[in-house]
Amino acid sequence: MPSAPIAVIDFETTGMMPAQGARATEVAIVLMEGGRVVDRYQSLMRTGVRIPPFITQLTGITNAMVEAAPDAAAVMREAARFVGDAPMVAHNAAFDRKFWQAEMQHAGLAAPHPFACTVLLSRRVYPDAPSHSLGRLTDHLGLPRAGRAHRALADAEMAAALLACMQRDLCQRFGLAWPDHALLMQLQRCARPAIGKLLQRHRQAAPAEQPPTALQMG
Repeated sequence: MPSAPIAVIDFETTGMMPAQGARATEVAIVLMEGGRVVDRYQSLMRTGVRIPPFITQLTGITNAMVEAAPDAAAVMREAARFVGDAPMVAHNAAFDRKFWQAEMQHAGLAAPHPFACTVLLSRRVYPDAPSHSLGRLTDHLGLPRAGRAHRALADAEMAAALLACMQRDLCQRFGLAWPDHALLMQLQRCARPAIGKLLQRHRQAAPAEQPPTALQMG
């Protein structure tokens, strides 16, 4: 099984749009290899931007907590070292990609990492799911809840478990080799009626491998 790492990321933030002045308050990254968690990184981060009360109510992150946290640029330098060249995954990646790029820019760092999205992927792999929100999908698939929702590490852990579940199900349904990030990027852009042909071409191009067992996934 290929062991190329994938970095699953989640941000908590002061608002929705970096372009409107929102900043990150917390980042968490779960490093996956072949469906297994091999490492984790998490930190609150201080930007000087106040957290609105409704965000504190949602996340539990207070202004006092971030005032005592490391400077955002230092956190992002650590996060960049942790991720390295690994491609990235997030649930609703359009949101997390914007904050990854914005916070990396604030820290004077490049952010070339491609992002796959577990929302887009789940709509293709589990089109009949009652919801494609992270919590509802986690419950629908019988995956473990990792902790309080809207905290970065718990959400990154759940997104990582969802990613591994989708990769394993793709192996079992279509006889694929373990789906790498490049295939996930193709799949999330693929129209639903064309998914079978895409995966058939991929299967013909590479020999199938056994998906990891639950024990191997840890």
